[in-house]
Amino acid sequence: MSSESRPEPEPERAPEPESRPESGAGSGADPAPPVYADRCYRSAAAMGGGVLLLLLAAWLGGEALLNGTARTRWLALSGLVCFVPLVVAYTLRPAVYASDRRLRVRNPFRTITVPWGTVEGLRAGYSSEVIADGTKYQLWSIPVSLRARKRASRQTERAARGGGGPARGGGFLGFGGVPVVPEPDDAAERRAPSDQAIDELRALATDNGEKPSAQGEVAVRWAYEIAAPALVGAIALTILFVSG
Repeated sequence: MSSESRPEPEPERAPEPESRPESGAGSGADPAPPVYADRCYRSAAAMGGGVLLLLLAAWLGGEALLNGTARTRWLALSGLVCFVPLVVAYTLRPAVYASDRRLRVRNPFRTITVPWGTVEGLRAGYSSEVIADGTKYQLWSIPVSLRARKRASRQTERAARGGGGPARGGGFLGFGGVPVVPEPDDAAERRAPSDQAIDELRALATDNGEKPSAQGEVAVRWAYEIAAPALVGAIALTILFVSG
């Protein structure tokens, strides 16, 4: 009898590893929201004034150090050690950084980190302030200008009246011109820069205040790198004046 040819059994293959979809891709989970850089609020006028003061201090101090007597040189050096950190503290250092998690306030001698969940209010009266955990912190880098606020109010009233803008030429000797009709965007309420900044911070606090990542405690850190040199310079100046 002829034996039937039977196919040889194939060797077993190791099971291939299951391909897992990457996080956020091919799964029902929502993709992670994009992360944006912190918004930064600083006073351009303060920064410009600080740079001018530092240049003036460098000019006068350098002149005294190069051409002055021994006592004058010590006075100049002590004055620079005291004066330069104070100028930096009050002009270049102040800033407010806002992200989707917290508000970081950098004042002359302190840095306050305020999670949005602890913010109880933001206001701009005679100064810009944030209230968190029952404590009020001033925002040095968002100064309030009453003149800018009045100017914005006048522009809003002029736009609301319609046709209150400057007249185009066309009349005799400038008279009888056609008044400029404001565009729809011009009719919107004008806001001073400090009020606009506070409005943006309020919106961020409202949008992010309930997020788990925006919870925590207020943290305060003192700027010893500013206070220590200024104190040393002040002590040196006092000793020089008393001994002289």
